[in-house]
Amino acid sequence: MADKNQLPTITHRQQVAKSNLFAIEQIDLTFSNGEKRQYERMIGSGRGAVMIVPMLDDETLLLVREYCAGTHSYLLGFPKGLIDQGEQPQQAANRELQEEIGYGSEQLYQVSELMMAPAFFNAKMTIFLAKQLYSAELEGDEPEPLEVVSWPIKDYKELLQQPDFTEARSIAALMLVRDFLEN
Repeated sequence: MADKNQLPTITHRQQVAKSNLFAIEQIDLTFSNGEKRQYERMIGSGRGAVMIVPMLDDETLLLVREYCAGTHSYLLGFPKGLIDQGEQPQQAANRELQEEIGYGSEQLYQVSELMMAPAFFNAKMTIFLAKQLYSAELEGDEPEPLEVVSWPIKDYKELLQQPDFTEARSIAALMLVRDFLEN
């Protein structure tokens, strides 16, 4: 019987496409039971990303409404971004806050780490709760100013019903932060 914890052996790998954001790699695998398969996976920068749930006070969440090219729509979610070369996740979180909502944070709590689409993409996102916000702006890379939206955390169920609050990472971050705050 094959060992369920034994990773398949990569017998060949080849880059089949590349963009500014990621590369696509084709890998040939041999599983512990002898089965052979070919997979494709996206390769990111390897540095990961951050998402921050900022709280203006103990009752108020801050979200951003921004353009999302994948759905060609404006969606409501939490500030997020890639970790830059040489940055720690906490530094990236504080930078993204300043770029996207015009606040820094004196208290950043790492709440969780999520894997995004692990079947075909090795991308980790670290979720932070940001408290004790202070006014601080940095220029970001967004093509237009982001709309900052405040929302009472006690009304999270109504937020979950909003037709433009559908991004799974933001929903997961909201629920993780709610649990974090309750404990």
